[in-house]
Amino acid sequence: MTETVERDSMQYDVVIVGAGPAGLSAAIRLKQLAIQHERDISICIVDKGSEVGAHILSGAVVDPKSLNELIPDWKDKGAPLDCPVTEDQLLFMSSHKAHRLPVPPSFHNQGNYIISLGLFCRWLAQEAESLGVEIYPGFAAAQVLYHENGAVKGILTGDMGLNQQGQPTEQYQPGMALLARQTIFAEGCRGSLTKTLLQRFHLNDACQPQTYGIGIKELWEIVPEKSRPGQVVHTVGWPLDNQTYGGSFVYHLNDNKVALGFVIGLDYQNPYLSPFEEMQRFKNHPAIRPLLEGGRRIAYGARALSEGGWQSLPKLTFPGGVLVGDTAGFLNVPRIKGIHTAMKSAMLAAEAIHEVLHNTSTEPAEATLYTQLFKQSWLSTELYRVRNIRPAFKWGLFGAFAYGALDEYVFRGKAPWTLKHHDSDASCLKKASEYQPISYPKPDGEITFDRLSSVFLSGVNHEENQPVHLQLKNPAVAIEVNYREYASPETRYCPAGVYEIVFNEQQQPKLQINAQNCIHCKTCDIKDPTQNINWTCPEGGGGPNYAEM
Repeated sequence: MTETVERDSMQYDVVIVGAGPAGLSAAIRLKQLAIQHERDISICIVDKGSEVGAHILSGAVVDPKSLNELIPDWKDKGAPLDCPVTEDQLLFMSSHKAHRLPVPPSFHNQGNYIISLGLFCRWLAQEAESLGVEIYPGFAAAQVLYHENGAVKGILTGDMGLNQQGQPTEQYQPGMALLARQTIFAEGCRGSLTKTLLQRFHLNDACQPQTYGIGIKELWEIVPEKSRPGQVVHTVGWPLDNQTYGGSFVYHLNDNKVALGFVIGLDYQNPYLSPFEEMQRFKNHPAIRPLLEGGRRIAYGARALSEGGWQSLPKLTFPGGVLVGDTAGFLNVPRIKGIHTAMKSAMLAAEAIHEVLHNTSTEPAEATLYTQLFKQSWLSTELYRVRNIRPAFKWGLFGAFAYGALDEYVFRGKAPWTLKHHDSDASCLKKASEYQPISYPKPDGEITFDRLSSVFLSGVNHEENQPVHLQLKNPAVAIEVNYREYASPETRYCPAGVYEIVFNEQQQPKLQINAQNCIHCKTCDIKDPTQNINWTCPEGGGGPNYAEM
């Protein structure tokens, strides 16, 4: 039905998908170059969140290196970087003790800041708009549009007001075609449009499979005497076993707030493992629970993150567009930092696109200069030097520690080899028959909580009378394979309680999808062992609403 609808269209020089740090940095840099060369470049940014920052979630400790390059006078302009790091700690956790470890150079945060990435993006959006960038939150990019010759010519925003059967209601509004000479995809981790681009242009044919983690975060307000603004604590070890990659962060912000997070690599093998429950269990550790006692949890969220690094970087350009930020996988995993790398990649892409806009006609072109600029930049050097740290965890925690020390202190990132990652995260999951179910403690409602009360704190909201955006390629597989062979791992790896096994009157199992709970973390799209779940964009404006995350 929607294919025959007459749609409005708007033409820009550049369309950017995603108002995160990468997309906003690309827009700002393009406008700066336009001013410098006395040119006019029209730029439009669309974001599926209800407002800029609504879907933004990160730890976050930011290295201001890229910001210094992009907006040197950011302090005078009031950028929300007001909590400098004052102390670094690294702890190895056993079940009842926390052992202080030497802090490796990659974990040093002198000169960095603990921030709310959502607030930072809102500030960047103000800077972009002051330069003339048009930003439209609440509009999901639902489809890539192509020229007859195969080059990207823009995107189509999603239809609004469709019912669950995909038919128009009284509120129906067709999506709009946003056309551009260049389209920048800054969707963040596991972008739904980026997935299609990778396949269409074979962008990942020459790289290793991307590997991911899931980060679960809570924001707490703690009692004032326990607050240590600027303190950064990372932990490894318990409650995870030696073969499961992951760890936690505890960041003390101003105003008696603490950002508490837990990250687990999605290459874990045990189908009974629940990342959400592992985090709740972690909070009961004697080194963590006292910090939270007497406080209150004020926000919750989760997001997948790209961990493949150097080995998993796809081809960055294609006719009519580029990939930037976490959608391409620019995270520096050993440093647990991706904001400055996302921004830098976007700035390099902007410089290449500016050359394309300046030197070519209206015909779509490929901004190949972007790849050259990347290879010549400090960003390339930074990612190359740490390329072997994440894949070393295939030898377990202690093997990775030993190799990491060798790589960082002896080879200094210049080892004459490059380690390979495992296969896809989905293929790492083993059958339920090889494991015993994990008995997680019940939540106490004070320090530990269930998933539904947590989802409430994410501010998630979807129009319920719309097509389900979590699509099963073959519904039968959910029972015949996932349920019978893997004990329905989607009911555990989802941090929002979206997936649930229910039984009919004949006691036959069925997978129920509570799509209204989805907080857009994309974990199901990544970890499903049969790759039967496809995450697509719901109506624009739906999803979580992270105020300070």
